[in-house]
Amino acid sequence: MLAIFDYKAGNQTSVHRALQSLGIPNKITNDPDELNDASGIIFPGVGAAGQAMEELHSAGLDEVIKSLIWQKKPVLGICVGCQILLDYSEENNTKALEIIPGECRLFNPSWVDYENIPIRVPHMGWNQVELQQECDLFAGIDPDADFYFVHSYFPAPAKEYVIATTRYGIDFCSVHGREGLWAVQFHPEKSGRPGLKFLKNFYNYCQEAADAE
Repeated sequence: MLAIFDYKAGNQTSVHRALQSLGIPNKITNDPDELNDASGIIFPGVGAAGQAMEELHSAGLDEVIKSLIWQKKPVLGICVGCQILLDYSEENNTKALEIIPGECRLFNPSWVDYENIPIRVPHMGWNQVELQQECDLFAGIDPDADFYFVHSYFPAPAKEYVIATTRYGIDFCSVHGREGLWAVQFHPEKSGRPGLKFLKNFYNYCQEAADAE
């Protein structure tokens, strides 16, 4: 079973529905025992980084997710869940979870697109993801596939944690992490077949990791 981490700052329902459509057993929960028993955890998020961290901290859930990550529980961060795995976010001047070294930065509206037109902030819509290193979660996905983005801030982790980039004014990091801990700026649950395949790949990884224990 996958656990969808519930900290009142996420898009849990849409993730739940996407997993249901794939026949993947899952539960929305913030119960430490259920999170620990799950084969993997999806850590979603929408809204502002400051609000997300406040929700986590006030409920003591920041230490719960940190502990699970240090125990090598497979985790997939999505959108704000991706951003607050870093040290810091410019949004709300927020100290984040400090799991992955780096920070989250605001898009500059003076940056331009391929046609030399200033970009719009937020970055909203479909865009491609270019792998910078191998990642199990992209197995079987067309390299030209588009994924759905909606965000004003982007992750800027330490270089060794950059898994994939996306072009929007600049080449920004759209996937970061390491094996067993992945974070994506796009919304796989809203990205059609490529996004569903991505979620299926995460589930398969979690099952294989659990079986190997």
